[in-house]
Amino acid sequence: MNGCDAGRMKQVAHFRESPLPLFPFGDGDEAVQAAPVNAAGRLPSYIGDHRQRLRERFRDTDGAGLAEYEVLEMVLFRAISRQDVKPLARRLLDSFGDLARVVSAPKARLMQVHGVGEAVVTELKLMEVVAQRMARSRVMQRPVLSSWQALLDYCHTVMSHAETEHFRILFLDRKNVLIADEEQAKGTVDHVPVYPREVVKRALELGATALILIHYVARHI
Repeated sequence: MNGCDAGRMKQVAHFRESPLPLFPFGDGDEAVQAAPVNAAGRLPSYIGDHRQRLRERFRDTDGAGLAEYEVLEMVLFRAISRQDVKPLARRLLDSFGDLARVVSAPKARLMQVHGVGEAVVTELKLMEVVAQRMARSRVMQRPVLSSWQALLDYCHTVMSHAETEHFRILFLDRKNVLIADEEQAKGTVDHVPVYPREVVKRALELGATALILIHYVARHI
């Protein structure tokens, strides 16, 4: 073998991607280690291709064709760019039960799941804020009686996965239009303090003529 042939073989090997692992990642530390990258800094094709296929399926079906863990995978793509996120998506669902509970879980509990860091928490909490604001936009500045189901859906979105008691107040004007929605107090797992004087004071400040009081207890409104 001459020097030119050896140089070409060395160059080919230099750009070759790492092979697909013989066994899939398990639930241990291997599942959160960064995937090997090639010399050009790109993801191995088996991960890049998987992400591309998932995005194409999402576009083709408007998301309806994806399982919950696949939707969660797509959320995790932005937070974790250089590893297979499917094991982490499955661990999160195993830990909390479903996508809604994953997104609404407290930061401290999310951080207890192996592989979750600040970037993952940020993406999940961003999803939670988007969901809450979409639900809120359907009820604010609208008559309550004509959008009662939307109001119930909104309360369910913002409160139903909390792990402690909450007391929330919806302020209405004389036409029963929702003009403000405020969380008045957070409590413990079995108690929340409510101060009637503060409730009345806030209603007067807002010019509200009617109130809807919501006491959330043990995952039930």
